[in-house]
Amino acid sequence: MRTTLRLGQQVYVVCPRIEADPELPSRGTENDAESVYQRLVAEVPEATIGLVHGRQDAGSRDVTMRGFRDGSVAVLVATTVIEVGVDNPNASLMIILGADRFGLSQLHQLRGRVGRGGAQSTCWLHANAEPTPEGKQRLAAMVETSDGFKIAERDLQLRGPGELFGEQQAGTPRLAIGDQTLYIELLVQARAHASPLVALDPTLRAPAHALLRAAVHRRIGTVFDAQSG
Repeated sequence: MRTTLRLGQQVYVVCPRIEADPELPSRGTENDAESVYQRLVAEVPEATIGLVHGRQDAGSRDVTMRGFRDGSVAVLVATTVIEVGVDNPNASLMIILGADRFGLSQLHQLRGRVGRGGAQSTCWLHANAEPTPEGKQRLAAMVETSDGFKIAERDLQLRGPGELFGEQQAGTPRLAIGDQTLYIELLVQARAHASPLVALDPTLRAPAHALLRAAVHRRIGTVFDAQSG
């Protein structure tokens, strides 16, 4: 951070929480935004530190964000309120604390806040002492690629697509045959085969499609009837 500041560039420090969890013992290294802000104010007195999070009123956040954009705030401590819509080409370093607690797509969005200017930019992913296996997989994916499409595919593989017809937004689909790693490719192939048929006979009323209609009805009868009349 100090090296970046000496170069006249700016820094994001992203935290997973606004304030410390009262149920966890204090270790002096809390990664909540308020604790990190206080620590940096004390330990990096040569820099102007700003703090933004979702509980602040919009006016206070806007003042701090304007200061970060015009350079009067050198280090911005923030929660994920900066995930989108923030553009500062002079910010070349992002430190994400508790990075294993963030979703993969969220990490990718956050990383996109740096690297917007001409300077070499870096995003540090700082994990908790004992990240979960899922957290380790998300961090590994972030290190492996910065391609947004590949990140989205990996996120889908890790979280699962949830239910196509239902309320579950994540999780592995119930496939009779196949596994999660093949699911995306199979879905693309199935869509390629199904699209011409659906364009020709969207309600599957043609006699030639009677067996297919019966099979679809067995799987998703209520939804299919509502859509097909």
